Amino acid sequence: MSAASNPNSDLQRSLFKAVQQAREGRTCCSGMTLCRFKNLKFLGPNKYSEVPDGGWGWVVAVAFFLVEIFTYGTIKIFGIFLLDLKTEFKESNSRISWVVSIAVFVMTFNGPLASVMTNRFGYQFVVMIGGLLICCGTIATSFASSINQIYITYGFVAGLGYCLTYLPTVTILSKYFNRRRSLVVAVASIGESLSLFALAPAYSAVRDKIGWRHTMTLIGALQSIVIVCGALLRPVLIVPRESDSTDADKSSPKELEALQECGHVEGSDQESCLRKENEMIDSYGTTGVSDLKCLKDEKSPEENALLQKGGVKETERTPTVTSQENDNEKQGIKDCSKLLDFSILRECSFILYSLFGLFATLGFFAPPLYVIELSVSHGVERDRAAFMLSIIAVAEILGRFFIGWILSHRLFSGRKLLVLLVCVIIMTLDLVGFTLVKEFYGLAVCCALYGFFMGTISCTHIPLLAEDDVVGIERMTSAGGVYVFIQSFAGLAGPPLGGVLVDITKNYGAAFYSCAIGMGLSALFLGLVRPAKKGMLCRRGCSKQSALDQQNKDSCEEQNGEQRQADAAAAH
Repeated sequence: MSAASNPNSDLQRSLFKAVQQAREGRTCCSGMTLCRFKNLKFLGPNKYSEVPDGGWGWVVAVAFFLVEIFTYGTIKIFGIFLLDLKTEFKESNSRISWVVSIAVFVMTFNGPLASVMTNRFGYQFVVMIGGLLICCGTIATSFASSINQIYITYGFVAGLGYCLTYLPTVTILSKYFNRRRSLVVAVASIGESLSLFALAPAYSAVRDKIGWRHTMTLIGALQSIVIVCGALLRPVLIVPRESDSTDADKSSPKELEALQECGHVEGSDQESCLRKENEMIDSYGTTGVSDLKCLKDEKSPEENALLQKGGVKETERTPTVTSQENDNEKQGIKDCSKLLDFSILRECSFILYSLFGLFATLGFFAPPLYVIELSVSHGVERDRAAFMLSIIAVAEILGRFFIGWILSHRLFSGRKLLVLLVCVIIMTLDLVGFTLVKEFYGLAVCCALYGFFMGTISCTHIPLLAEDDVVGIERMTSAGGVYVFIQSFAGLAGPPLGGVLVDITKNYGAAFYSCAIGMGLSALFLGLVRPAKKGMLCRRGCSKQSALDQQNKDSCEEQNGEQRQADAAAAH
């Protein structure tokens, strides 16, 4: 009998439609407030058959450019208020400099929190909340009556907003691109350097006209743009192309079984089918299938096998396969419930890459903080020494363009970590060079090299987590949070450590030596990442893991054998 002549075909279609709506997250988890927040989407997800390398990703790139301006870019130009805060609150330079240190520490320390919230609520909601915190924290700073209040408003409130904004944005941008990822991220990240080069003088001029408090309010109002950027971060779903098949073939075995049963019932028995329909909807509605991570593995292996076979009828399936599918379904629900994957801490490659980020952060702070005073100590006029920061800013923009073009080239597609390692080594030598030169042009060359390679490293070290040599794109969300969390300690300790060395030695070059040592250690750990990924450094651990996997496999096969025997006995 054809589907058109089947009197129960309408019921089948309605059942299938209801289940599909539940799978796509359009059915709400009744009575669960958190589920409502989790399914909150201002623009729906984009579905592609492969990584688009464009499309809506260009809109996300523009959003990331603006986020860079109003996060790291704003932190970098906070120094324009240093003299005003020092004069009004009668505080020392060290006390005021702690504002930025606290903001950076809170931003990086709460990286795991950003990952958990992103996995739970999605990119759009988290970034919009972060933008709201940034805006409120910055505006509240303009009403502060003491430096301790600024520690709270800008250091903690705005710092937490920076955390919830920056990391999710760079993560979703990496998901929209594959071959062009390095180039797009590098170009979009110039917002940070552009803010230092162009907006710092503009804000300084405004401050001279209306005062630092009104200028801070203006900056906070402009940072509300981040809320709009968050709404534009549409999730990207990679759904492989499927061969032309019927709607029934696309359903899971559980759905097929229910549909088949409903196709053979009449009258009051249909009520039981409707109850089964509601059970299926409830089961899908509570698993969080609308989550980005869960949608990637929406179909179980058995379902994919069913599709590849061209649509095997449910009556041909054995009870054992159905049992295995139920187990896989439960395992998928369990995997979707993981909000932060700490299993990456068992990977040698990720540990080494995190140590690279930790020590590299120690090598970043000295030139922006001490290059002017170092130049003055070598006899350079202070007005000319002030040009050093402009040289660093311009060179940093060029470095970001350069590394993006290099890493997007096919020749370096499998050698990105090697390219980054070369940049780190040259950066180390340049930091040593700061202590050797004594005149203006030599220092200017060192500043240009520092800015250039600072740009190459700062715009690639987080996106490179998506490379298979580190953790891969699937685990980048959790890995990014743990990675910046580890970095936070170096960001908090670096500037005070340099200040202590300068106070002890009475030489600004001591801070550059400490940075060079940190950068050199980071190069060592970075060079070990790829060998560790290949198992060259963890042979014993890999062998133990392989043995454990084989043991689990044998146990599963034994259980499946027992299940088949039980099913056969039940069938007889």
